[in-house]
Amino acid sequence: MTVILTPYWSGGVQKLKLEPQPPPPPPRGHLPPAFNDSLHAARCLAQLRSKDKPIEKYIYLAQLKHANEGLFYRLCLANLSEFTPTIYTPTVGDACIQHSHIFRHPEGLYISIKDKGRIGDILRSWPHQDDARISVVTDGSRILGLGDLGVNGMPISIGKLSLYIAGAGIRPSSTIPICLDLGTNNQKLLDDPLYLGLRQRRVSDEDMTEFMEEFMLEMSRAFPKLLVQFEDFSTEHAFHYLDSFRNRYPLFNDDVQGTGAVVLSGFLNAAKLSSAASGQPLTSHRVLFLGAGSAGVGVAMQLLSFFKLQGLSQEEAKSRIYLVDSRGLIFDSRGPMAEHKKYFSRSDYSGPPLTNLTDIIEYVKPTALLGLSTIKGAFNQEVIEAMAAINARPIIFPLSNPVRLSECEFHEALRFTQGRVIFASGSPFPDTVWDGRVRYPGQGNNMYIFPGLGLGAILSRAGVVTDAMVEASSLGLADSLTQEERDSDLLYPRLERIREISAFIATRVIRKAQEEDVDRNSDLRSLNDTQLLTYVTSKMWDP
Repeated sequence: MTVILTPYWSGGVQKLKLEPQPPPPPPRGHLPPAFNDSLHAARCLAQLRSKDKPIEKYIYLAQLKHANEGLFYRLCLANLSEFTPTIYTPTVGDACIQHSHIFRHPEGLYISIKDKGRIGDILRSWPHQDDARISVVTDGSRILGLGDLGVNGMPISIGKLSLYIAGAGIRPSSTIPICLDLGTNNQKLLDDPLYLGLRQRRVSDEDMTEFMEEFMLEMSRAFPKLLVQFEDFSTEHAFHYLDSFRNRYPLFNDDVQGTGAVVLSGFLNAAKLSSAASGQPLTSHRVLFLGAGSAGVGVAMQLLSFFKLQGLSQEEAKSRIYLVDSRGLIFDSRGPMAEHKKYFSRSDYSGPPLTNLTDIIEYVKPTALLGLSTIKGAFNQEVIEAMAAINARPIIFPLSNPVRLSECEFHEALRFTQGRVIFASGSPFPDTVWDGRVRYPGQGNNMYIFPGLGLGAILSRAGVVTDAMVEASSLGLADSLTQEERDSDLLYPRLERIREISAFIATRVIRKAQEEDVDRNSDLRSLNDTQLLTYVTSKMWDP
């Protein structure tokens, strides 16, 4: 691809920037006579579908994106439900595991602990420095449910940014995938002769914090208009660095906040269906979480908003939420626990440890059971039937990724509840016919949230990403269902409408940024809602 110099104005001064341009068509005779763009698109789609292994499809699409970025995204938008499981979950998990073995060409930045003291120089080497608007950053320490994968976590950053481009129309040249190499404690990788990262164990927390402080400062200097999304940091580090940087830089953590927002949105719609069946008010819901890592606690924090929206106080909202970890129900007198678990630790239980999930369900009597445990089959027949016995329409959300780590599958939840389940998962499951009717599994896919949240933060030039902005993205998603989708008992809108959904969410986020007085694009304040939506849509890149 060639580039041309395009003049633009900044700060009253005319400057020049490099703009990528598509190559000119080859001379006559260099392509077969019948070749045309639509025929080539059909050929690429046929080649993709001829692959019988998901990882082969991933490799093919990665090569296609490298060779013809515009065609890749045109096909992606036209076949979103087919492409998303390949370019992100669940296939991206396998791509991460095999990254050092399937690596073809560089894409993004790898910054290691050895670069400490010169991180700024590496960031300023990025070729699209003036265009940079969004970066997804991982240290590879907790990739999905797969654990510490070191620099093999880079496909997470690449995949998330592909979804930003497809889902919210972020311009490809505005994105920067970054993987931080701080070592790995995965001995299998350290012993792998093809591993592409540093062959050392992870650095101490003190060294990591010094590195992260330099990294974030240099990011703000090199890319002053950049929004940073942290992704797949280990639980303790995810909370620590979110708290450390969120009030200094435009930043959010998708595992903690994005997952919480998408689950809150689905739960809002699920709770209404469940309450309609039971005749109980929305305030009566009780939520039981299996899994108390960064994602579990992040979702629990976000679900506080559900109860507060119903008029409950913070303490009343907290009392409706129960957490279970590997040692069972979390309660104060159980003994020492990680700091991030303490907020939801129960003070109203002091009996013997409750470790069996069915026993915990009998004690709590939850209306909703959410899984972020990465334990395959944790919601077994006994567990699901226990939920069905106490709820007219039990809410069951097995949210762990990828599919092989999901707490249960859609067909199991249908069978063990006699079709009464209200279901959403983290991984995709097929539609299922039950009692002569097609049932659609909701997928609490963060792709519904982060593209619109990111787009709104970028266009408003938000100085920080506030909790209220994240909540606005969640409520916007819940409100974006069409009447047909509601009539089908869907918890989430159809993914094919992702750009429409992202634009709608972005307008909500921009308005909330304005209310919170963190926006730096004051021109948008003069637009009414219709004009703002038109503006947001106009800013979406079209391949």
